[in-house]
Amino acid sequence: MSTTIREAANASTEVFAKADPAAKLPMQRLFNESGIQMGPFVTMAEERRMLGSRNWKHFRAKQLGVTVGAELSGIDLTAELPDAAIAEIREALHAYKVIFFRDQPLTPESHVAFGSRFGELEVHPFLPGSQARPELVRFEKGADAGGYENSWHHDVTWRAIPSMGAILHAVQVPELGGDTLFADMCAAYDGLSDEVKEQIDSLSAVHDFMKSFGRTVPADRMEETRAKYPLVEHPVVCTHTGTGRKYLYVNRIFVDHIVGLEPEESRQLLEHLCYQATYPEYQCRFHWTNDAVAFWDNRAVQHYAASDYYPEIRIMERASVVGDRPVR
Repeated sequence: MSTTIREAANASTEVFAKADPAAKLPMQRLFNESGIQMGPFVTMAEERRMLGSRNWKHFRAKQLGVTVGAELSGIDLTAELPDAAIAEIREALHAYKVIFFRDQPLTPESHVAFGSRFGELEVHPFLPGSQARPELVRFEKGADAGGYENSWHHDVTWRAIPSMGAILHAVQVPELGGDTLFADMCAAYDGLSDEVKEQIDSLSAVHDFMKSFGRTVPADRMEETRAKYPLVEHPVVCTHTGTGRKYLYVNRIFVDHIVGLEPEESRQLLEHLCYQATYPEYQCRFHWTNDAVAFWDNRAVQHYAASDYYPEIRIMERASVVGDRPVR
């Protein structure tokens, strides 16, 4: 378009707006009939203010997200930390829901030792363990084994007693790609409409290892494995035993259906609830470096491992802390 034509078009354009159009909108609204939320996420404001005022004795904290994620510095996880430091790390985990550490050259032994300070460590039946310690799940990705963890989920919700938290150590990571994203499922619940909350607060969902790990079980051992890991029901909305907050506890890769609903109604409701994790406002993103560590609260957050580094090598080891049975 020539300068003359542009000037003529601008001269003939009547501007109707006298102020920012958002000034006339409610603080939150849904986009058409899709149920997608638009506008400021006002339910996060108080927690954002509170987290910004926190101070700690044993480390420094730099927030990554508004209500989720903080990078802690000034503490050595390879050392035998005093009980007071472990208690404060647990407190920070409850506050930020996922905490990160840089330059922590954990050996398998020190990794297990640190994780054990927070409870018993589980052994995963469907993922390979480290040769050094069976409590450490080893994720070794590259040209021969791609990353399939790029779906929002809580870990091992198919267990009757899922893990409380997970401690992931970066053994070898690419310079670019392979980030992990975390979504605050407490904030996600808070942001739901009152109508949806009323609908889901008393519901339960069926979780099943078969949706993700069924193909790893030999056919002649399926009956035995199903008996050991039967279908399990957990509340759709759980109460965090450490903080008392409610959080969403459904995900696409382990939940089969919602109890008491017709299949299509269950599918639509699950899709709406699982979509909550995808809002960037509820998220933080961590870029890995060698010997970085992430410790997440497996109740309060879901996570998503970006699979954008193929065919580069990404090796991680994870210790998972046994939790309690989820409660309403």
